[in-house]
Amino acid sequence: MRQPAMTATASFHALQSHYAATKEEQLAQLFAADGHRFAHMTLAAAGLFLDFSKNRLDATALTLLANLARERGLEAQRDAMFAGEKINQSEHRSVLHTALRAPRGRALHVDGRDVNQDVHAVLEHMRSFSERVRSGSWLGYTGKPITDIVNIGIGGSDLGPKMACLALRSYANPGLAMHFVSNVDGHAMDAVLSTVNPETTLFIIASKTFITAETMLNARTARAWFLCHGQPADLARHFVAVSTNIEAITSFGIDPENMFPFWDWVGGRYSVWSAIGLALVLCVGFAYFGDFLAGAHAMDQHFQQAPLAQNMPVVLALVGFWNRQFLQCSSICIAPYHHDLSYFAAYLQQLEMESNGKRVTRHGAPVDGPTCPVVWGDCGTNAQHAYFQLLHQGTAITPVDFIAALRATHDLPGHHDALLANCFAQSEALMMGKSGAEVRAEMAAQGLTGAAIDDLVPHKSFPGNRPSNTILMDQLTPTTLGALIALYEHKTFVQGVLWNVNSFDQWGVELGKELAKKIQAEWSGKAAPAYHDSSTSGLMALARAARLTS
Repeated sequence: MRQPAMTATASFHALQSHYAATKEEQLAQLFAADGHRFAHMTLAAAGLFLDFSKNRLDATALTLLANLARERGLEAQRDAMFAGEKINQSEHRSVLHTALRAPRGRALHVDGRDVNQDVHAVLEHMRSFSERVRSGSWLGYTGKPITDIVNIGIGGSDLGPKMACLALRSYANPGLAMHFVSNVDGHAMDAVLSTVNPETTLFIIASKTFITAETMLNARTARAWFLCHGQPADLARHFVAVSTNIEAITSFGIDPENMFPFWDWVGGRYSVWSAIGLALVLCVGFAYFGDFLAGAHAMDQHFQQAPLAQNMPVVLALVGFWNRQFLQCSSICIAPYHHDLSYFAAYLQQLEMESNGKRVTRHGAPVDGPTCPVVWGDCGTNAQHAYFQLLHQGTAITPVDFIAALRATHDLPGHHDALLANCFAQSEALMMGKSGAEVRAEMAAQGLTGAAIDDLVPHKSFPGNRPSNTILMDQLTPTTLGALIALYEHKTFVQGVLWNVNSFDQWGVELGKELAKKIQAEWSGKAAPAYHDSSTSGLMALARAARLTS
């Protein structure tokens, strides 16, 4: 059933009116007016704590935002997703990454099959295989145990396991080195192959169809490199596949017993919970992977059951929607104050921008407002010495999600206190800013007078009133990492519902790949030269000339 345009709804009109009446309010004033604002605007769920009090909205705005979510059918669409209905309309698929972390015995039938049984059969296969590799009983072609794992995939088949392996570094098997290759740039593959030993390296080829162009080019390169040392019969000891194309993997030289399938209701950017997580299982072990799934499942249950006003993914999504729609914030900065979350911003870039970077609704009509903001960021405190200047004094307002653990997993004295002090100070500074009067008083206390102070005031003043969230966990563990990822997955879903876009297809990645195939075919002589614009033709000519002289 087609929905009316979002901007035509009564709840959206109420939000517009409320924003117009309150848009000049300052965060400092909101805190001064409500001595319990922190208590009123914090939530705890699944081992996470969310402080959203440093956002430029009040309790009335939150109520109106929740009304909009109801009017857009959020609860019904959430229930449809968990029930396995084909909510990915353009691809006629269910969306069941949540089923990947459901406990054994939670029957869910899709197209006549109990997906829970299928999921746990694959998990058992992953457990058995990973234990053989981690124990050293899986031997390479010369009888040596595996020391290096190379995951070859792209998009979610790379970002998910790569992000999670680093995030859970403290839980990793020290006897296994993890490597990830996704880029079709041969320098990436060369950097890995130059450091590993073919006798002790296991390659995971992660491609559901086993035809993904970038992944298969890298896989063939790895295969050719290996065959410079071993024999074709040895491939089965060193290559496994996360795929469903049994014919293709067999032709490649992979034993079908070492194929780990997943399903078309698992989108790539939601797939780390599936067999795509095999690298993570090998890295941390199956027990910790189970904790990872359990953390996500706990957030799933909270998302399903909590009232909208106390629902952490919903509130995070509503606040983000407010910042995008009414404050017109075109980007959001992800700032984990934890080195092991170094890839988390990149992970969220794909999750949110590939999901909600859409300009038409689920039914093909133009969206009547801005959709997904640009997601970017890096770890603090490094980020403070890179782009926080822009966050504090730039012309654009960029909300920030600060993410931190209250306790470290190391025992180095002094470091964690300094880290958390910086994290909390940055959110306070973004909110409070520094007035010209404060700058003048500081300069006067330092002995400056007159024109010297006047010259410095504009440069040392901070406007403040800049929004942020803070997400805390006790420690970064497999369980809390699972909950954190699931939190952002459900946030992405909620915002997709508000904008009425399909958050589970990604047709926008196809056009450039199609054109790349045509250009490659022309270069190889498999296709006649086609018309290109003068820029593309000129660039191609430069590349041809470089190849002729190399």
